[in-house]
Amino acid sequence: MLTLASKLKRDEGVKGPRTSNPASDSTRRVSVRDKLLVKEVAELEVNLPCTCEVNFPDPNKLHYFLLTINPDEGYYQNGTFQFEIEVPDAYNMVPPKVKCLTKIWHPNITEAGEICLSLLREHSIDGTGWAPTRTLKDVVWGLNSLFTDLLNFDDPLNIEAAEHHLRDKVSAGVLKMVA
Repeated sequence: MLTLASKLKRDEGVKGPRTSNPASDSTRRVSVRDKLLVKEVAELEVNLPCTCEVNFPDPNKLHYFLLTINPDEGYYQNGTFQFEIEVPDAYNMVPPKVKCLTKIWHPNITEAGEICLSLLREHSIDGTGWAPTRTLKDVVWGLNSLFTDLLNFDDPLNIEAAEHHLRDKVSAGVLKMVA
């Protein structure tokens, strides 16, 4: 899977040893982001939750991939939800950009696919936002948790979805008490 690393080695072998020409060095220089991604994608593949699957449409572009989550518990059990993850050039100083591609009625995801997850925020009031020590593994596990323990009805992004859930939860509780 780590085709970027293989490609870099292959390109180095084809072009031969580095010359002292600064122009050729700058055109072949590998970004910090790409070096980090080779390492992080390898770690991610080993530590991927069993409910998640990662797909790289272009294996030479580790900075763009799709994540599919199939929750096995909770409200969204048996659903399939796809996310687009794009890692910007300034990574790891800034978080990846994530968008939900699946239409979903969720308190922390808008119908347009915007996501409310504190670790995806550059600046977070609660101190749990993005930090250079975070990795793609943290992002994937965080997104996966939106369907279980991080489902947040107290500070929703989609207020209508949260209100709907709370109304149904109260109704379900009343029906249990009556029965």
